[in-house]
Amino acid sequence: MIVRQSPAKVNLFLRVLRKRDDGYHDILSLMQGISLYDEMSFDLKGDEIVVRCPGSSLPENKDNIAYRAAEVILSHVPRHSGVEITIHKKIPVAAGLGGGSSNAATTLVVLNEMTGTKYSTEELMKMGAKLGADVPFFVFGKTALASGIGDHLKPVEGVPRLSFILINPDFEISTGKIYENLKWGLTKEPIKYRMPRFITTSHIVKGLYNDLEKVSLRLYPVLSKIKGLLTAHGALGSLMSGSGPTVFGIFRNDDDAIEAEIRLKEAQVGSVFRAYSI
Repeated sequence: MIVRQSPAKVNLFLRVLRKRDDGYHDILSLMQGISLYDEMSFDLKGDEIVVRCPGSSLPENKDNIAYRAAEVILSHVPRHSGVEITIHKKIPVAAGLGGGSSNAATTLVVLNEMTGTKYSTEELMKMGAKLGADVPFFVFGKTALASGIGDHLKPVEGVPRLSFILINPDFEISTGKIYENLKWGLTKEPIKYRMPRFITTSHIVKGLYNDLEKVSLRLYPVLSKIKGLLTAHGALGSLMSGSGPTVFGIFRNDDDAIEAEIRLKEAQVGSVFRAYSI
C-alpha cells in the first residue's frame, strides 16, 4: 500500500483570454500549490477499481475523477489488475481549489509507479488533460504559468513563500455556471495581457487578479464580505481562487496568519484553513 498527500492549489492570477470553438476557454494563470491536502491510499489488489471516500459525499464510482484516472493507467497494464483507492477529503469540494483534479493527478502518478508503466511526466500530463483542465498542473508539481485550457505549463521560479488563510463559505459553485455568466465582453479573438511580476510578496499582492471573481461576487455577494473580513484581519490582499467560492488572503508571515485564523474561526464565516505555498 502507498499513502500520498494530494495538495490543493490557488490561482494567484487568472485571466480568461477567449472562448474556444470547442466550448472551453483559453486562460492565462499563475497556479500555486498549497499545504492543504487530501490523503490518498492505494493498494493493488483484486481485478476491479474500488474507490472509497469515507465521510464525504463524493461518488465512489466512475463519476469520481480518481476512478477515471485509475482506469486510464490500468488500461495500459499488460495483465489485468485492480486497485483500491481511499480518499480522506480535507480539501473542500467544488471550491476552486482543484481537489478533484489533484486526486486524479495523484492517482496517475502513483499508479504509474506501482504498476511500472513508466510513463514520463509529459505523457501523464497529456493523459490528465483529458480528465480535467487542472490535472496537468498537479502532475507537473511546480508553481506554473498555465495557458491554453490550463494544460500548457511553464515553471515559474523565484516566487516567495506565501502564508495563506482560506475561507470556504460552505457552499459549492458550478464552474460551468460561472463561465456561462462570463459571456459579457468575451469574443473568440484572443485578448493579450501583460503578466505582472511575481518576485516579492508585494508584487504578488499587487498582481492578484481573477476574471471569474467578478462573476462570482455578483452572483454571491457574501464573497465580497469574506474578502473584506480577510483584509480587516490583516491580509495584505485577497482573491477568490478559480471559479470559487473559496477566497484566500495573503499574510505578511505565519504569525499574522495564525492570529487571523483564530479570530476568523471565532467569526464563524465558513470553513477556515491556514496554509503556505509549496
